[in-house]
Amino acid sequence: MERHPIEGIMTTTLESIRDMIDVNTVIGEPIATADGSTVIPISRVSFGFVAGGGEYPRRDAPKQEDGERRALPFAGGTGAGVSVSPLGFLVTHGDQVRLLPATCCQPIERVIELIPQAMAEVRKAVRG
Repeated sequence: MERHPIEGIMTTTLESIRDMIDVNTVIGEPIATADGSTVIPISRVSFGFVAGGGEYPRRDAPKQEDGERRALPFAGGTGAGVSVSPLGFLVTHGDQVRLLPATCCQPIERVIELIPQAMAEVRKAVRG
């Protein structure tokens, strides 16, 4: 069975999207620092894809010998959009892991982010 033209258009577009987006786009390559920390960039990737087309008759299309019209011409197209937004950096040092947001956060978010660190300090003070 012969492939419909829209299949080729969709395949080409999806292959292009696959080339643009891979796991390293979302979770970046780890970066080792001089103090022994490791910094891993984290991003949000969103994309959209649309494809469509149709066969459009021509009134003046000649008829075949059996009275049927010839194959209808096809018109189609695709489109895609990709958005990459940095979320922050995952920082590991020893047995500690922290998330440093890429954007300025609200005060309550900062408090929530500091709770694990505060709990560790309290445990350390209690153990003395």
